[in-house]
This record gives sequence, structure tokens and C-alpha cells, in this order.
Amino acid sequence: MKFLKLFEGYGIELEYMIVDQSTVAVRPISDQILKLAAGSIVSDFEDGDISWSNELVLHVIELKTTGPAHTVHDLESAFSRSLGTMTKLLKSIDANVRLMPTAMHPLMNPINEVKLWPHDNNEVYDAYDRIFGCKGHGWSNLQSMHINLPFSTDQEFEKLHTAIRFLLPILPALSASSPIVEGKITGALDNRLLFYQKNQARIPSIAGLVIPEQVSSMGEYKEKILETIYRDITPFDPGELMREDWLNSRGAISRFGRQTIEIRVLDIQECPSIDLAIADLICATLKTLVAGEKVPSAIQRSFQTDALKQIFDETALKAERAVLKDEKYLTAWGIKQSSLSAQELWEQIFQRVSVTMSSSHKKTITELLRNGSLASRILKATGVTPSPEKIREVYRQLCNCLDNNQMFQP
Repeated sequence: MKFLKLFEGYGIELEYMIVDQSTVAVRPISDQILKLAAGSIVSDFEDGDISWSNELVLHVIELKTTGPAHTVHDLESAFSRSLGTMTKLLKSIDANVRLMPTAMHPLMNPINEVKLWPHDNNEVYDAYDRIFGCKGHGWSNLQSMHINLPFSTDQEFEKLHTAIRFLLPILPALSASSPIVEGKITGALDNRLLFYQKNQARIPSIAGLVIPEQVSSMGEYKEKILETIYRDITPFDPGELMREDWLNSRGAISRFGRQTIEIRVLDIQECPSIDLAIADLICATLKTLVAGEKVPSAIQRSFQTDALKQIFDETALKAERAVLKDEKYLTAWGIKQSSLSAQELWEQIFQRVSVTMSSSHKKTITELLRNGSLASRILKATGVTPSPEKIREVYRQLCNCLDNNQMFQP
């Protein structure tokens, strides 16, 4: 099989909640949408260049590129078109349901409200539920954007994996969108990632430290990461049902069947135009890192996983407000100050790489860096002690942003 080379293709996945317009409560009807679209209950449906698929829970549905896209620049219209088609199907099922963005439902109690996918391929979901219990927030209340990037050789794999690993710690500063859990402002801006890190604590090797270990080849990756995970899951999975590379839950995982690395730490935003602008910025940055233009590859490789994890923890907690104090990391980016906010670092990175981004994405990122993460804007709209009805009001506005593909402005 011939695999795409570095940056010859892009795969984007976007997840959304299905909710009631009036109450904002989750509606577990993703199987009904897929049945209406395909004529029978299926796990995947091709809507042209965008495909729809089920997730672990019935109130979440995913839209993704049907095949690798040549660029992320032109995907906004494709996702918007497909979202419009899905919305029409939703309304034909029930005029009072709609799709809702952001990485966590702000009011849902998953123990009481979640229904798992009961149809085809549910044996894997049943195994996850049996081993970990999948009705907590870290399983059933999280929506994200995944970016899949290809590699064709061992050398390309090592360069891409090294660059992604180096960049991961500061990605939550761009994408945090989950500041409210069960009606409470927790103080963290990316609660999805806080739950994500703990949801498989029973077998710690599955997620590791979220930041993947540094490796020099595909063989070392399989030996150091995957074989460790497979060994540790064996007592819980004697039939080896879960002995697949998707079992790895680090913040970036290698999918060797299609030879891509999948970035998984990004909270979903309020509409595709924001998600795809963030994806464009990330890919532009990774291109410079892979080339070693601003940060030599040897320096990227030199960072210990623990050190990168400390930065990641700060940005997951405070997003763009995080103050970065790791002088080695700042120096690697060419920063001479001893500390810098994550927002200021991204402003400098954006200035360096924006020349390769689309004009519309450059405009969007400029607005995002000016106005702050979606999590910060949500809290600006809700206030510090919001009532449930105030939260519902704000999240209805976010639903409108998704319908109209526009940035949320509190």
C-alpha cells in the first residue's frame, strides 16, 4: 500500500452533542440520524466529502473528512454544508433538537443521562464499559477535534512525532472550551483534558502522561508504547479484542494501519471556521518544526516527557492565561524572557508561520488571539456564579454560532 508523505493530506474529525433546544438536555438519537440518512442503522454514512459516524454515546455524532483532504484551507464549506444537511435531518426527527458545540456539556450528569451506542461494533464499547465504566465525564461528556497527519517512511514518522510531541503542551491554550462541569465553574478552562487524563487510570500505561514518549522509529514506538499497553490490558481482555493501536490514549497516537499520527488534545470550538483555522495554524507550525527551521529537531528531541507534561498541565488549567516559566522551552522557541503567557507565545508563533495560512484563517486566528479562548469567552458571558438558566442561555447562543458558522462574541 502506498502511503501519503508528510503534509500531502489532512484528516479532520469534529464531534458534536445532540441536545434539546428548550432544555439543552442531551438527546440520545444519533442512531436515528444515521438510520434516516442511510436507510438503516449504520456506524458510518458518507455525505460526499464529509462522513458521519457514531461515537461511544448516543447523544454525540462525528463529522469527518471522507478521505484525506489536500489542504485544510477549503474544508470549512464542506463541513458547513454537511452540518446543514444533518440539521435538516434532525429537524425532521424532532423540530426541537439541534447540535451543540464545545468540548463538554455544562449541565449534564452522565451517570443518569448517558446511553451507550447499542448497535454494530458495540462489543468494543461494552469492553471499555466493563473495564473502565464509561458513564463518567471522561468518557461520555467530551467532544473534540482530531487532526490526522500522514507519514510514509520511518524518517518522516520520527520527525512528525517529535514535532507534534514538542507542540502538544501549548495546544490547549488555543482550543480550551470546557470551563463548566455540572453547572459549576471549576477554575479550569479545559476540564475535558483533566477528565481525559484520568478516565483510564485503572491501566495507567494506556494514556501515559498524555504527552507521548520520545521515540526514534516506528519499531521503537511499537515496542515502548504499544506493547506495554497490550501487555497491561491482557488480564482484562483475554480475547485480545482491544489489541489495536486505537487503544493508546495519549494526546497524539500513531495509527499504523493508515500511517497517520492523530492529534487528540483539541477541544471542539463553536463552529468549523474556528476549528479549521486552529488546524491550519497547527499544521503550519508543525511544518516549520519538522523542517527544523526555527527549532532544530535535536532540541525538540531533548525535552523530557515530564517537563512537557508540566507545561501541558498549566495550559489545560489556564489556557491562554497560563504563564510559561520553563526557560528551556521558551528558549527553544527563540524567546529570551524568563516567563511568557501562552497567548503571547502563540502570537509570536502565529507571526512566524501565518504566511502559509489562508487569508480567512489568518483573520480568524487574529480574532481568537485578541478575544481569548472559547472557554474564557464562555465565562465572560456566564459570569462567575451563573444560574442553570443563564448557562442554558449562553449555550443556546453557542448553538446559534454553530448554525451560522460564526465566532462567539459575549
